[in-house]
Amino acid sequence: MVQCVILAAGEGKRMRPLTGSRPKVMISVANRPMLEHLICTVRDCGVVEFILVVGYEEAAVRHHFGDGSSFGVTIRYVTQKRQRGTGDAVLNVLPHVTGDFLLLNGDMILSREDISAVLSSPSPALGICRSDHPQDFGVVTVHDGIITGLEEKSEKPRSDLINAGLYLFTSDLFTHLKLITPSPRGELELTDALLPFINEGSLHAVMLSSWSDLGSPWDLLGANEVLLSSLSSCIEGEIEEGVVLKGAVHVGTGTVIKAGTYIEGPCIIGKDCKIGPHAYIRGATAIGDNCHIGHSIELKNSIVMSNTNIPHFNYVGDSVIASGCNFGAGTKIANLRHDKQFISVGGVNTRKKKFGAVIGDNVLFGINCSVNVGTIVGNRCRIAPHCFISGFIADDSVVKR
Repeated sequence: MVQCVILAAGEGKRMRPLTGSRPKVMISVANRPMLEHLICTVRDCGVVEFILVVGYEEAAVRHHFGDGSSFGVTIRYVTQKRQRGTGDAVLNVLPHVTGDFLLLNGDMILSREDISAVLSSPSPALGICRSDHPQDFGVVTVHDGIITGLEEKSEKPRSDLINAGLYLFTSDLFTHLKLITPSPRGELELTDALLPFINEGSLHAVMLSSWSDLGSPWDLLGANEVLLSSLSSCIEGEIEEGVVLKGAVHVGTGTVIKAGTYIEGPCIIGKDCKIGPHAYIRGATAIGDNCHIGHSIELKNSIVMSNTNIPHFNYVGDSVIASGCNFGAGTKIANLRHDKQFISVGGVNTRKKKFGAVIGDNVLFGINCSVNVGTIVGNRCRIAPHCFISGFIADDSVVKR
C-alpha cells in the first residue's frame, strides 16, 4: 500500500492577510479547505493512509481532519517545530514511512488522472507541467522521459517545464536527504536530495494535464473556477418564488434564496445563508456558511468566506473576501483598470486583467467606500464611510477620510 505524505507546515507568507488566522492549506476554495480537496482526490485514487506534516496554526488542520475517518482515510500528524525547509519536513516522517510513498505540496489542486499517472510510474518520479512564467518555479529539463536537470527560479530558465511538487519515492530518498546541507537560505531543500537521482538518470518525468499552484491570493480564483467547473446542481435550502437559477448551482441546508435573485452557475452557496432579495450572483463564485448577500448586490468570480455580510447595493468582482467581514451599503470593489492592462499587487504582476481585492478577516467597511483594483486590506481593519482605499492596508488599521 502506497502512503501519501503531504507538506502542510508552512504559513504561506505570500497569502497574507488570509493566513493571519489560518494555515495556508486551510484557506477555502470552492467552500472547502484546499487541503481537503487534495486529500479527497488522492483518496479517490486508492490511497487511504496519509501523513500530514504540520506546523503553523496546526490545530486548525488537526481539528478539521481528525483521524481522517470522516473522509474515509487514516491520518497521522507529524509536527515540524521549526521551519527549516522542505527537506527537513520530509525527514520528520522517516519513522512512519514503510515503503513507496507519494509526496505532495499541500498548496495545489491536482486531478485524479494526474495523481494516478504518477502512482503508475516507476519510482522515483516527478510530476511536471508547462508554465508561461517558469522563472517563478523550479525548472526541469527532460530527455526521453527522464529528468536531466533541475534549477530553482532561474532568471533565464532552460525550459518551460517546471517541478509541480508531486513526487513518488522509495525509501532511498531518506538516504539522500541525510546528506544534504543548508541552502543559501539556511534551509534543507528537498530538491537538493533529487540530484543523485538525476545524476544516475533514474528520476522519471510525468507530464501533468492540469495543475493549479496556490502561491498567491489571486491564484485562489483560478483554482476556484477549476473546481466549480465540475459542480453539479444540488438544492438543499429554500428557493422562493421568482428566483432564477442558471447552470450548476449548489445551495446548502438552511439557506434561503429570496425572490428576485438571479444566479448564474457554477456557484456554490454554503449553509444558513440569506441571499437576496434581488441579488445578482454570477459564475465561478463560492459563498461560505452563514453569509448574507443582500438586496441589489452583484457578485462575480469571487470567494466569500463564512460569516461575511455584503448586504446592500454592493459590487464585488474577482475578489477574495475572508471571514467575518461586513460591507457598508454602497461599498464597491473595482476590478478592471481603465487601460485594461495587467493588475499588480504590491509590485507583483498578477497576470490578470480583472482582479479586485483581497480582504482579510473581520474587516468592517462604512457606507459608500471605494476599493481600487489590486488592493490588499489586512485583518481587523476599520474603514470609515466614503473612503477611497488602494494599495496595501496593514492589519488593524483605521482608515478615515
